[in-house]
Amino acid sequence: MASITPCMKRAHAPVRRMLSASSSSAARCFATVPPSANDPLQAVPGKRKTYFKDTTVAPFADFVSSAEPLAPADAYALKTAQVGPEGKKRTITRLPDWLKTPIPAGNQNFKQIKSDLRGLGLNTVCEEARCPNISDCWGGSDKSAATATIMLMGDTCTRGCRFCSVKTNRNPQPLDPHEPEHTAEALARWGLGYVVLTTVDRDDLADGGARHFAETIMKIKQKKPSILVEALTGDFMGNLDMVRIVAESGLDVFAHNIETVEDLTPYVRDRRATFRQSLAVLKHAKDVKGKDGIITKTSLMLGLGEQEKEVMDALTELRKADVDVVTFGQYMRPTKRHLKVEKYVTPDEFDMWRERALDMGFLYCASGPLVRSSYKAGEAFIENVLRKRAGEKAAASDSLKQAAAVDADARLNV
Repeated sequence: MASITPCMKRAHAPVRRMLSASSSSAARCFATVPPSANDPLQAVPGKRKTYFKDTTVAPFADFVSSAEPLAPADAYALKTAQVGPEGKKRTITRLPDWLKTPIPAGNQNFKQIKSDLRGLGLNTVCEEARCPNISDCWGGSDKSAATATIMLMGDTCTRGCRFCSVKTNRNPQPLDPHEPEHTAEALARWGLGYVVLTTVDRDDLADGGARHFAETIMKIKQKKPSILVEALTGDFMGNLDMVRIVAESGLDVFAHNIETVEDLTPYVRDRRATFRQSLAVLKHAKDVKGKDGIITKTSLMLGLGEQEKEVMDALTELRKADVDVVTFGQYMRPTKRHLKVEKYVTPDEFDMWRERALDMGFLYCASGPLVRSSYKAGEAFIENVLRKRAGEKAAASDSLKQAAAVDADARLNV
């Protein structure tokens, strides 16, 4: 009997706890103190009761962005964040708002261009270099206005610049002999008015790929003479004879990027590339075709730690080499293996460099955080300049023919 009693007590325990809880809650109900008029928790008639105090919760207006624009100091202020697990957190700088771009989901033009490229086995620097403007250049409402920069001679470079995300290898794949024809066919299919061709550095080839490059340009001009071709070339290890081969292939714009200022060149670019060597390439292309026979173009990245005087010195040297077009863009770190960003240059600073370049006599300057060497707006301007020059040449040719005809008639009358 004694063993049954503890079991009965354990069985009745839940019932006893329930009864005691109900009695205590009833007691609290009858012992409630009447609310006072100054009680912040007193419910306002017609308003849902809340236990939050107005003194601790910010009003809704604080969470709504103001219609007034922010001051430049506030708009350009960099934001930081703590990331990582507890005990190993580190501070990172968030990407500024002016460098954020939409995800390149793309419209029908974007998908069609990508499909054409894959079908013909062509590579683009837009994809390999992770360009932030790919959705703008490949999209749009009109496919004929799209811009894609074709990368020739494969997708693997023999150099290893510390800012570039293109794959590197000392012994890349051999050249595709059908690539010039495929590239010309793709561009003819798109019906573009302006095209940019670029290439990886191929130091494993005797001519650096100059003849392959020139053949591609000539094939394009054969299939569509009206198309304007810009060639963004390497430095061919300083071999100016190879520069001449490309410059005389029928292109309209010869581009070669110096990338950064002279003092930073050994740390940013591959050691086989030098600032003076790049200047010599640009100057020789201009000398081969004459001052008005070709447009020369280059590009600089900002945010690598360059100083203002160094940028001005670089622009001065470019003008001495008769370079026509220069572009400025923000350096963006592709991966953690590449150089760190030393500074995020503000849009106001980019505007300043644009004004200075134009004041120094450059034909055109595209300058902005997301501007790249093959920039759509710059290409539109250059296309207008080239077509205007072509029109002036045609008009001059017609006037010469008319003058010759008048002179011939005068001689006959005499």
